[in-house]
Amino acid sequence: MNLSVSSYDDLSDRIAAVRDEHGERRPGGADGRQPVHTVYVPADRFSRSTPAEFGAEALRLLNTHTPGAGSFGAAFGLDPEIAGLVRERVAAKLAAEPVEDVRIDFEDGYGVRPDAEEDGHIEQVVEAVAAAYQVKGLPHYWGVRVKSFADGGHERSMRTLDGFLTALRDRLGRLPGGFTITFPKVVAAEHVALFTEWLDRLETALGLPSGILRFEVQVETPDAILDGEGRTGLRAIADAAAGRLTAAHFGVYDYTAALGLPPHEQRLDHPACDFARHVMQVSFAGTGVRLSDGSTNVIPRNDGPDEVNAAWATHAAHVRHSLSHGFYQGWDLHPAHLPSRYAAVYAFHLSGVDDVIGRVRAWHEQASSEATGVLDEPATIKALTSRLRRAVDCGALDESVLPAS
Repeated sequence: MNLSVSSYDDLSDRIAAVRDEHGERRPGGADGRQPVHTVYVPADRFSRSTPAEFGAEALRLLNTHTPGAGSFGAAFGLDPEIAGLVRERVAAKLAAEPVEDVRIDFEDGYGVRPDAEEDGHIEQVVEAVAAAYQVKGLPHYWGVRVKSFADGGHERSMRTLDGFLTALRDRLGRLPGGFTITFPKVVAAEHVALFTEWLDRLETALGLPSGILRFEVQVETPDAILDGEGRTGLRAIADAAAGRLTAAHFGVYDYTAALGLPPHEQRLDHPACDFARHVMQVSFAGTGVRLSDGSTNVIPRNDGPDEVNAAWATHAAHVRHSLSHGFYQGWDLHPAHLPSRYAAVYAFHLSGVDDVIGRVRAWHEQASSEATGVLDEPATIKALTSRLRRAVDCGALDESVLPAS
């Protein structure tokens, strides 16, 4: 082959350098299982049995109001062909692992209290966590939410986290796996940098391995989306976390209130929230930082079928909205949210799953496109494979049905 340019080694080196720099900034998605939800429980109400109690109450509501496939499918708007299977698997999930991730809340769900009272609840929570850990009753993921640095609660925030971790170390001698800290109402990357510095000091003081304390931020202020200079603020927030950031959770109600939306429009599926979620996706794509949507504040006021079914319909619609936008995790605040969470998630994963499996299998077996009727790109196959993995992780699908590759 005749080449007009004798050497392009210098260009190759520079191209490789750009590639490597991009790889450092966006190394790829997070490894391992992502929970489908985070259940928030006020610290004063958390006990060793809270996850099991949530599951028992959710299962009671499920059996009371949707005793069969027909009523279940009608309640959650499911295709009759999969309603029975989804109900069976939701019931099994509620019995075996109703809560995948729990956050013990010392922030909005808990409120501002005298120091002595919050200190007492820290001791109570430590005993509950230790007792649950010893009987393998902690969810796969768990953690605490402390107060924000943005509204004057920073000293209480640091005192709470210090007290909790110190007492837990003294009680158990270790930090159980799956632990995460939630850092709310981020308004500036500088606050994240200061929180990261605080975690460095805590690890040193407690004798913990460097970097073991990781956290998620809550994106619930306009300042997190656009900073004071009018630039997207989330990348600076991630950089300030110095490798400790695991996830970014969207906060529906603080965000919509800050925008001035009227109360009846402060909802997860408002278009203003879609904008914020899309900024989060673009900012964190390929960084290994997971995304979570916010919560639904509608809960049943009593056990009546009208109340329960209305809450389920609203919550399931919000879960489906999140899923359609690529947010595979959200917040749940009440036992009644668990049936609708799992019903919507399982239906999402099981609808058309045979076609998904067929496309992935055909791709890996290099079958012709006529076999599936779709010309898939490698990126699409990667997304389909991730969907199947999520379905298995949450219990919607059995591992045995996945393509061997």
